[in-house]
Amino acid sequence: MTFQEGGNFGGGRVQSRRSAGGKGMAIGGGVGGLGLLVILAITLLSGGNVDPGALLGGGGEPGDDGTIGACTAEQANTDRACRLSATLDSLDTYWAPTLRKADATIPEAVEFTSAVSTACGNASSSSGPFYCPGDQSIYLDLGFFDLLTSQFGAQGGPLAEMYVYAHEYGHHIQNVTGVFDSSDRRGSGAESDSVRVELQADCYAGMWAGTAATTKDPDTGVTYLKPITADELAQAIDAAEAVGDDHIQQQSGGGVNPDSWTHGSSEQRQRWFTTGYQQRDLAACDTFAATDL
Repeated sequence: MTFQEGGNFGGGRVQSRRSAGGKGMAIGGGVGGLGLLVILAITLLSGGNVDPGALLGGGGEPGDDGTIGACTAEQANTDRACRLSATLDSLDTYWAPTLRKADATIPEAVEFTSAVSTACGNASSSSGPFYCPGDQSIYLDLGFFDLLTSQFGAQGGPLAEMYVYAHEYGHHIQNVTGVFDSSDRRGSGAESDSVRVELQADCYAGMWAGTAATTKDPDTGVTYLKPITADELAQAIDAAEAVGDDHIQQQSGGGVNPDSWTHGSSEQRQRWFTTGYQQRDLAACDTFAATDL
């Protein structure tokens, strides 16, 4: 996925936080070498259902803080940090009408290394990207995408990364529009509210992707992205497959247990992202009204 030539994105949208220590960062808890996979299975792309700090014993002393600076389209196409900032700029514009209707603001975004303190507790890089409703912020370590390819077999690529950003932004939309309040996000199972929340966020990510090549930056008048190619779309769909509950369970060496699902199967995640991409309509993303997920 390529940002359009002439694009220019102001800095300060994304905070950068650096941890100076690794206090409480060990992964284990009786699960041995499968610790990382198990933790990711619980928290990966979560909607704030689980406090990652409770699982990881997170922490770490604060380090140097800052923000991601201004980026050109060329930089956004080659640099992960710039891509994050530019993608959020696009998401801000796309979701602006919904946020105005909900009398809400854009989510904060924090890119960190090692560990971070949030209103949902302390978390480490191993928790994966997540949205914290307590401070309405998206948190992620950009190194997660290397893990996604090396541990989970995803092919990676720019649109795969942007899918993750758009998914987490979707959780903010759910939070401010009342979806979080009206759903039971503590349960599990293939038909649970937890799964419906996650699949809806996948669908919202698809909605954004389906319109990003026609949405114009109000500051420059330039469309954010060039039209998505078939290969680029495959990157996002492949990433959705990689983070399916059944795929993660298989990667961990255990059997597939739908009763423990909190995010949905690979097939479900692919299907709902594609639904949003093709239909580009909030009503089409109403997973709570769906009889067949």
